[in-house]
Amino acid sequence: MTELGFALSSEDHPPNELVRQAALAEEAGFGFCMISDHYHPWVDAQGQSPFVWSTLGAIAHATRTIRVGTGVTCPLIRQHPGLVAQAAATVAAMMPGRFFLGVGTGENLNEHVFGARWPLPDERVEMLEEAIEVMRLLWQGGEQTHRGRYYTVDHARVYTLPDERVEVYVAASKPNVAELAKHLGDGLISTAPDEDVVKAFGANGKPRIGMMHCAYDTDANKGLERATKLWPNLALEGPLGQDLATPSDFEEAAGMVDEEDVAESTPHGPDPKPYLELIGKYADAGFSHVYIHQIGENQDEFADFARRELMPRL
Repeated sequence: MTELGFALSSEDHPPNELVRQAALAEEAGFGFCMISDHYHPWVDAQGQSPFVWSTLGAIAHATRTIRVGTGVTCPLIRQHPGLVAQAAATVAAMMPGRFFLGVGTGENLNEHVFGARWPLPDERVEMLEEAIEVMRLLWQGGEQTHRGRYYTVDHARVYTLPDERVEVYVAASKPNVAELAKHLGDGLISTAPDEDVVKAFGANGKPRIGMMHCAYDTDANKGLERATKLWPNLALEGPLGQDLATPSDFEEAAGMVDEEDVAESTPHGPDPKPYLELIGKYADAGFSHVYIHQIGENQDEFADFARRELMPRL
């Protein structure tokens, strides 16, 4: 059985709306939410980028039972892992047993903003491994010092800690990072139904979360048009998603994208069959959870559609 989750897209919506959507997802019966952690949207048409930790504090008080994770935080450059450790511990203390920290190697789009060099892919994987080590060290409590290759923590102590340890889910799109997630993570996050990634993570009983995008609408053409306008980055292939620096760069690259490209990976319209087929691909690849990003303002309509047409069939 695949558990269905709801994506809180910080690129698409202002903070108060994200808080409302988290409560909506809980009421509709979704098992969990994932909230994106960006400094920029991918393209200007998306239009938003609230600070995730402030939004999570409000979500903690707007919800009661639903699990919430970051999808995903990059604790490498823009946010020092020592700071992320404090932020995650605070949120976990505010929603006991319900918060998990999703981490990944990030995108230049968000990480270059304070003038730092954008590292090579293998460096970013090394940085992520050390960042997880730093965060777990601080979550042990007490005064801690770490002097590593990439990060220094000097006699630091996180005083506000949750009663339960913070779970760390590692995002991976390649088997080598999934191997890292296998050894260091409490779960796996990925954005494609890639069986090789799941195999590299292993059959270890840990959650394996896949992300998919959709554009539910009673008019399929309108849904696809909206998805192509707001999220053309869905159809960009290769390293562009990690290496382009600004929303304007993504907009220029998106000139190569048309509706047919977006339609290949993005269910749209009122028919539940394409949504269920894509969820089934994730299940067949070995994912235990799938969370869905609904593109557009009609979040309530999508939540009702998922409750009526998707959840009963999963």
